[in-house]
Amino acid sequence: MVEAFAVASGKGGTGKTTSTLALGMALADEYDVTVVDVDTGMANLLFHAGLDDAPTTLHDLLVAGADVDVADATYDRYGMRVVPCGTSLAAFEQSDPALLRDVVADLAADADVLLLDSPATLASKSAVLPVVLADRVVVVSQPTIPSLSDALKVQEYAESYGTETAGVLFNKVHGDLGTVAEQADRYFGGGTLGVVPDSDAARQARDAGEPLLAHAPDSEAAAAFRDAAARIDPRPGRAGDVADRFRSAVVPERP
Repeated sequence: MVEAFAVASGKGGTGKTTSTLALGMALADEYDVTVVDVDTGMANLLFHAGLDDAPTTLHDLLVAGADVDVADATYDRYGMRVVPCGTSLAAFEQSDPALLRDVVADLAADADVLLLDSPATLASKSAVLPVVLADRVVVVSQPTIPSLSDALKVQEYAESYGTETAGVLFNKVHGDLGTVAEQADRYFGGGTLGVVPDSDAARQARDAGEPLLAHAPDSEAAAAFRDAAARIDPRPGRAGDVADRFRSAVVPERP
């Protein structure tokens, strides 16, 4: 049974999309993986995956009545399936995020692991929906107090919607984590998944339009992402029919 992960952060700039693709490629060595860019307002994944010329994207699937099949917006890349968002403002304005439930339900039928590259903030119901759909959330943070504070808010949101935390992934790390990692292990469900050093290779991969693990597979950062993926340990998702679970998901009022 598929397990869905929301890859989320409390703020932009933490390297969330880089992390999503890196985890996806690492997990694809063992599982059928589908990565979905559900940040419909700020599409980034298509550039990181070399799909900036993709003719059909998630936005097309989110237009009511559109004659588009999920397969049309799904691309085989780097050993996994990738569903990017487009960059057209018109497409964004026409899309209905509520239809994301159906899209995710269809994608779940052909995957062991779903990775949902989520919006950096949780300020609206459409932004929160990926966290509601997920079984667990991977929190991407930098090892600073402000970033940790924002990441803890993401975990609090997730828990209020019944979504567990797989752990925190520290990215763009300079030097040793020290007491910050100790605090993360104390306060985050799942503890620390990994520590990824700040890397020129990651920036070069982004500029080349390739995931880090494809562009620089032997880099220290790539090795750190593979270690983090191994700690995620995918497991069967929540009980019940998978398609029904995703299609019936709603954003409840938080307690």
